[in-house]
Amino acid sequence: MSARLPLRQAGLTLTEMMVAIAIGLAVVLAAARLLALANGAYAAQLESAALDDAGRYAVELVARAVRQAAHADPLQLELSAPLDLPAPLAGLDARSLGSATADIAAPLPAVANGSDVLAVRFPGAGGGPGGDGSVLNCAGFGVGAGEEGWSIFYVAKNGDGEAELRCKYRGAANWSADAVVTGVDSFQLLYGLDTDTPRDGAANRYVNADAIRALDAALGSGLPPQEFKRRTWWKRVVSVRIALLLHGARPTRHDRPDREFALFGATYAAGAGRGDQGTLLREDALPDGLQRRERRLFLATVALPAGAL
Repeated sequence: MSARLPLRQAGLTLTEMMVAIAIGLAVVLAAARLLALANGAYAAQLESAALDDAGRYAVELVARAVRQAAHADPLQLELSAPLDLPAPLAGLDARSLGSATADIAAPLPAVANGSDVLAVRFPGAGGGPGGDGSVLNCAGFGVGAGEEGWSIFYVAKNGDGEAELRCKYRGAANWSADAVVTGVDSFQLLYGLDTDTPRDGAANRYVNADAIRALDAALGSGLPPQEFKRRTWWKRVVSVRIALLLHGARPTRHDRPDREFALFGATYAAGAGRGDQGTLLREDALPDGLQRRERRLFLATVALPAGAL
């Protein structure tokens, strides 16, 4: 009688197969989770980089326009020039504008949390419609000698309902406006006033446009128009504080949207800024679709060169 050979196992038992499948699924799920986290971090990094670039560009454009308020063509200087020219700076608190209306004479209700309006006017330089290229408005177009250039910044909504900072300017035939940066939560401005007599060129206090308008209202009672133009408080503005809060294009955050942004600091928010709409924002008070976006606050204080006013 021949001896039986021992049986050898071939393949996997059902138990072993189930264990292998479970381990494989766990590995796949862990890999998928890591991939999702990596993609989320990459998207957040892209949003942050885009916000940094857009915010720096926008603030630098506004700051450059403010500095241009001191421009004067050396070939056109007249020592006997009248002192009752309009102030080179003007502003509106918690307002917006239309793109086709002239300057800031027809304000509209504010969008994007009471965002403000800043207007800078300046003379051109050089012959021809576009001048010699040394003086440009906020859209990059040249302004020639004898022309009055304008760079106006305000916030409006585009066709998709996104708030964007716009640059408004006067073209050859009409007024127009171009988008500077989109995703604006708030665009706020404070103006540094030199209240000393005689003036020393240093800001003694920072106020919003409504406060300057109130000072002018008290000043203007009984003054002839030409004298008012000489003494308006807008001609005592020696610096401008710019605050721009931007959000990303899509939700990339998973933390609680409970951050608070005091655009000009906690001291201003608790004091003079209590009635200044848009200078204190909480994420949880924003629309649901905007709460989990990346956000960046950009600040700058721009001094007007001596002789601007």
